[in-house]
This record gives sequence, structure tokens and C-alpha cells, in this order.
Amino acid sequence: MANDKPARRPKAETPKGFRDYFGAEVTERKAMLDAIAGVYHRYGFDPLETSAVETVEALGKFLPDVDRPNEGVFAWQEDEADWLALRYDLTAPLARVAAQYRNDLPSPYRRYAMGPVWRNEKPGPGRFRQFYQCDADTVGSGSVAADAEICAMLADALETVGIPRGDYVVKVNNRKVLNGVMEVAGLAGDDKDAERGIVLRAIDKIDRLGPEGVRALLGEGRKDESGDFTKGAGLNEAQAAVVMGFTNAKRDSGAETVARLHELVGRSVIGAEGVDELEQIASLLAAQGYGPDRIVIDPGVVRGLGYYTGPVYEAELTFQITDEKGRPRNFGSVAGGGRYDGLVKRFTGQDVPATGVSIGVDRLLAALRAKGRTQGESEGPVVVTVMDRDRMADYMAMVGELRQAGIRAEVYLGNPKNFGNQLKYADKRQSPIAVIQGGNEAAEGKVILKDLILGAKIAESATLEEWKDRPAQVLVDRADLVAEVRKMLEK
Repeated sequence: MANDKPARRPKAETPKGFRDYFGAEVTERKAMLDAIAGVYHRYGFDPLETSAVETVEALGKFLPDVDRPNEGVFAWQEDEADWLALRYDLTAPLARVAAQYRNDLPSPYRRYAMGPVWRNEKPGPGRFRQFYQCDADTVGSGSVAADAEICAMLADALETVGIPRGDYVVKVNNRKVLNGVMEVAGLAGDDKDAERGIVLRAIDKIDRLGPEGVRALLGEGRKDESGDFTKGAGLNEAQAAVVMGFTNAKRDSGAETVARLHELVGRSVIGAEGVDELEQIASLLAAQGYGPDRIVIDPGVVRGLGYYTGPVYEAELTFQITDEKGRPRNFGSVAGGGRYDGLVKRFTGQDVPATGVSIGVDRLLAALRAKGRTQGESEGPVVVTVMDRDRMADYMAMVGELRQAGIRAEVYLGNPKNFGNQLKYADKRQSPIAVIQGGNEAAEGKVILKDLILGAKIAESATLEEWKDRPAQVLVDRADLVAEVRKMLEK
């Protein structure tokens, strides 16, 4: 007789590099995104939701740090037709939308988008394959006023969600300035693409590696603490000196920084154009009241993606936190973006200017938690307990009245035999109030309201003076259920 083995049970675990989000986390994220959306809406931006799936051809080769389009994305081929992939950011889908609906959309087109993106990369601590992004972009305007607007909107968004002025700074630079510096350093031309790429990535790491680490990467290369060696750009001393001059060009004022940048770009036409654009952006922001306490010109901002063509910006949180080893460190960047005038051209063959910013949702949420600006826990529903199975209609009527009044509420739907389990359930749900009505209370037209939050406080310290005059349990008229629950919730 055949030995039929039972089917193997699947493991109840999330795939590597992914995670699940529960009540409070989802609530916090939604509240933050709603607040940001309110700022974007005030600036005249419209929401846009695109498909999570794009053709690999539409996504293009702009995935960070890779050359092949379907490397680093979750892609599959459908019936020997097009290759499809999960979107890796929210910008590539926007470029496709701007091209596909160019005859229907207003120009310029302001849009914001929020949602998950997926990257088929090696996961690590705090590095997931699925994460949320929050973007805002203007497509169809080549004016630096569009870039200034994005910077101002980013500053407003940070303050709106709870990052106070003084705890953040929006840094602005221009890739044209860096191109001019490259030109002065002898790194212009297509044959220098590889060297320029190494230089860009090196400058982008200056906060982490410091000037010495960047200088090593501009030369022969750098060996890190683990012994791994990273090949450098191979610049000579004179070339490296020009680039390093760019990295420390920031001065005490925007005007002084601009003057220094003018010196560094020399006779480079593209470099001078970039410096002029920075001056215009600073002037436009100053006219709206955005001074250096919020937005500054900083040559240290590079942004790693190759498609940036002009102004680039980054929002950095300046307050310190304690890392897992107890060491103080700055929180760092939570948002970045810039001008990418060549992305839509892939579809249309015509130049379509665009600029935008992306907020790292998880990092910004972590910052808000570090500042104590989120609750960390979401209040659960009022729980109507069940004392008598045969009176379920009465309990449902109570919960219906609470919901009609806009109060979050539910009836206990488990086995009502053990009343203690119902209160344990309410505690696990973080419920503020339990509604109790047995046969005696029903006969008298009464209900009991048990203040679970107050009860927990009293249990912690029965001598607390502030709780003495507040009973944790009250008997109220059934007709006053909604009013009494609301009164207790307000306390």
C-alpha cells in the first residue's frame, strides 16, 4: 500500500526583505501622508495613482546604480510579449503618463503620488524590497521658479507633519555647476563618463566618508574598515584639487557661496548657467520668506541618479538621535530630488522639462517617532461586551448608535462565556471603554461604562491623587449611552 505523505504545510513567514504593517503603523503613516497631501493640494498639485506594474521598456535604464533595465526590479515576461515589472519608483511611471496623456493634461502638470515601490535588491537591516515613497513633480516647466516652489513646498511639508524649524534644512545645489567644475578639471566628454560617475558617487558620500575618504576615491581608490577596496576615479592632484574645492565651497552666506562657485566654474558656460540658476532660486525663495534657517545653497548636494540635469535638493534633519550602539549621530536625509529634463523625452523624442522631489516615508516616520510626534499606539474601538447571547440584537443596537454618532465601536464576537476574556480582548485592542449590560441593567434601562484607560492607571498606582475623584466604572441611563461615552472619551 502506498505511503501517502500529508501535504507539506507552508511556512507562515514574510518573504525575505518584506514586512507586515499593523494598526498603529498604518494609522501613523496615513496621518502623515494625509498631512503632506494637504500641503501639496494647497500648492495646486493634483493626486495621481498609476499602476504598480509597468513595462520594463517604460521603466528604462534609470534604476539607481544598475545599467540593465530588468536588473534590480521584479520582472517577468508575459506570453513571449513585453517584459513587465513592478515599479521601482514613482518618477518613471510619471514620465510614461506625461507622454501618454500629453494632449489631455495641462502644461505644466503638477502632480503628487504616494504608494509602495519594489526593488529586487539584497535586503539588510532597515533595507526592504518594498517601501513607500511620497513624490511631487512639475512636468512641462523649465523655469527655476518650479524648482524654488518644490523646495518651499518640501519645507512646508516637513513643518506640517511635526519637524520644527531648526530641526531640518533643505539644501539646494545644481548639477550644471558640478558639470562646470568637471569641465575645469578636464573631465568633460563622453569618454570620461566612468570617471565622472565615480566622482559623483564620491562627493555624494562626503557626509559619511569625510574629505579624506572622498579624496581617496578621487584618486586610486579607498579601502574600507572591512578591507574591501573601491576603485577610484584616477584623478591627478590638480584635478582632485578642483573637485575638492567644490566640496568645501559652502560659505557663511548664500551670496558668498555663489561667489565662490563662480570662481570654481571659471569660464565654463554650463557652470556659470548653473550658478545663475542658484542665485535665481535663492532670490525667489527669499521673496516668499524662506531664508537660510530653512533653505540653503550647499555644493555638497549631488544626488546619485544620472538623470538629474539642473537644480538638485535634499532635506536633511539636523537633530541627533542615538543609534543601536548608544552613540549619538545626526538623523540625516529624509527627502531628495531635482530637475530631470530628459526623462519624458525617451517617449516623445522632444525635450520636456520636469522637476520633483521624493520623501522617504519610513525615514520620516522614524524621525517623527524620535521627536515624539507620533502616538506610537492607536486608540482602539469602544467594545460592547456580550452578557447574554440571546440579547445580541440589543448589543448590536448599542454599537450601531455609537457608530452613527461617529464613535469607533464594535461588539465582542468571540465566545462570551468567560467575561474576563472579553475584557482581556478589549485591553489587547487598546479599547478606551467597555460597555456592559447584563439582565439587571437591561431591566432598569441602564448600562455600565468601564473606563479601561483610567482603570489601568489606577492599577499602576492606586494612590495617584489625580484619579481619586474619577470612578473607573459608572452606571448611566441606556438612553444617554452615546452622550456619556463621548464625555468619557473627551476626558
